[in-house]
Amino acid sequence: MTTFDPATPTAIGSVSARLRAATAVAHERAEGSAFVEQLLGGRLDVAAYYAMAAQLYFVYDELEIVGDGLHHDRVGGAVHDERLRRAPRLLADLTELGIGAEDMVPLPATLAYVAQIRATAGDPVAFVAHHYTRYLGDLSGGQVIRSRMKLHYGLADGALSFYVFDGIDKLKLFKDDYRATLDGLELTEPDIIRLLDEAVRAFESNEALFAELGERLP
Repeated sequence: MTTFDPATPTAIGSVSARLRAATAVAHERAEGSAFVEQLLGGRLDVAAYYAMAAQLYFVYDELEIVGDGLHHDRVGGAVHDERLRRAPRLLADLTELGIGAEDMVPLPATLAYVAQIRATAGDPVAFVAHHYTRYLGDLSGGQVIRSRMKLHYGLADGALSFYVFDGIDKLKLFKDDYRATLDGLELTEPDIIRLLDEAVRAFESNEALFAELGERLP
């Protein structure tokens, strides 16, 4: 498990600023994985996107099950927003692509990631770390993925509804409000350190998933 030295810059600033600083390296590694770079560069078959979407369905399904259970928690519930719910959209996209439940088998890296999320059901602070990692990514880099999948692989909007957030007109304003919510959470310093640790672990789980996808595709 990654930990932080309290003397580092991650101990300074707002919660959202510390999250961004603490996860910068892990975030860059995940986004810079060979699989992601090749997918976004149009150097893979469209089946690579199908494979990634299928694995992410398991991740979001678990994340939203845990989130529903923490809906009334003062920490976990603070970031809950139905407009962010992605699992039904992802399932609809996969159906549009001709992928049924019988075609979706979680990889070992996915199972480990899902187990990590499931364990946060009793730890709302850790849950927020996963919520932040996934949804803020979808609202930011996810929009780039959507445009690249259309450009390089000819996917239609009907197969990319995962990246469309109905009810959120201005993504930047929503992200600003989300960060303000994080900054307003009543967290102790040990809570914040745990939040940072878990966020880094979440990015590492993404990196592991991308690595396994890359190993299994030509």
